[in-house]
Amino acid sequence: MEELLRTTDITLIPLAQTLLDEAGIDSFELDVNMSVLEGSIGILPRRLMVPRDQLARARHVLWEYGVKFET
Repeated sequence: MEELLRTTDITLIPLAQTLLDEAGIDSFELDVNMSVLEGSIGILPRRLMVPRDQLARARHVLWEYGVKFET
């Protein structure tokens, strides 16, 4: 698995996962429990991972839909 994106925006991960699911790309969210431990402050980023061989395609899918993010 490779990191596709890292964000503190709680709406970005579900959006990206939905778009990737529709494109048939598997994804896995990391650091969910860490963000729960911090409370609702939102300072710890979550990461979205995709299979290494689908990373370029996943980036393209998000780019097509105008999803802006930093890795």
